[in-house]
Amino acid sequence: MKKIWFALVAALALVLGASAPAGAVTDGTLDGNGHPYVGLMVAQDAAGNPLWRCSGTLLSSTVFLTAGHCTEAPAAHVEIWFQADVENGRPGNGYPNTGQVGGTPHTIPSYDPDAFFLHDAGVVVLDTPMAMPAYGALPTANQLDALKPRRSTTFTSVGYGLQKAFPDAAASKELALRIRMVAHPHLLQINTGFTGPQSLLLSNNANTGGTCFGDSGGPNFLGDSNVVAGVTSFGINSTCGGTGGVFRVDRPDVLEFVQGYLGD
Repeated sequence: MKKIWFALVAALALVLGASAPAGAVTDGTLDGNGHPYVGLMVAQDAAGNPLWRCSGTLLSSTVFLTAGHCTEAPAAHVEIWFQADVENGRPGNGYPNTGQVGGTPHTIPSYDPDAFFLHDAGVVVLDTPMAMPAYGALPTANQLDALKPRRSTTFTSVGYGLQKAFPDAAASKELALRIRMVAHPHLLQINTGFTGPQSLLLSNNANTGGTCFGDSGGPNFLGDSNVVAGVTSFGINSTCGGTGGVFRVDRPDVLEFVQGYLGD
């Protein structure tokens, strides 16, 4: 998740080791084997230097869906882990340099780093297939337009990393374990002046849980299904409280972009 102010000014990319790293779910629970096709990714530049980490979803054995701000330049290569607990596997798991599988990042052509939230979609094409018993699925075109903001309209948010966020003065209290977690926020806004036609606002509190600095690219499944309604995209404050911003995957241009890598 990137931070964005109400004036919709994009924040800087989330760099590995910063006080607000990319990754994870707040007030959530351990996912375990609930979503084995959700992985943690680390983008690398052309020289192999780690840049930032995000989450994402395998849609097939070779196509990993994430956010555009996770695949944007200078990212030239991506390493991905699918273990539920990457944290306790270190250093033997190769983090942050060598994952279970590598791949090449691709960002939707309409992406604008100065307004990332408008077209925040990216994919990673894996170098070798990653077989899973199941995969995430795409929604149908404009499927989310039928949803109504209410507590019963829920999502399943999955991601790695930052479980607790605090203001800068208390940043040392932040909890950023690389463990896959899950939360169940509900829909607050859709097709409003703030979200526009491309985003959703979901709840983020102690009751429902929610996303934080970068569940970036991580899935927000529709209800309890495997349908990726959107990818975690932005937040509006430094502690991730109140709301989480999600970029919609159901828009026709996004589906066309992703399906171009999935093929038939």
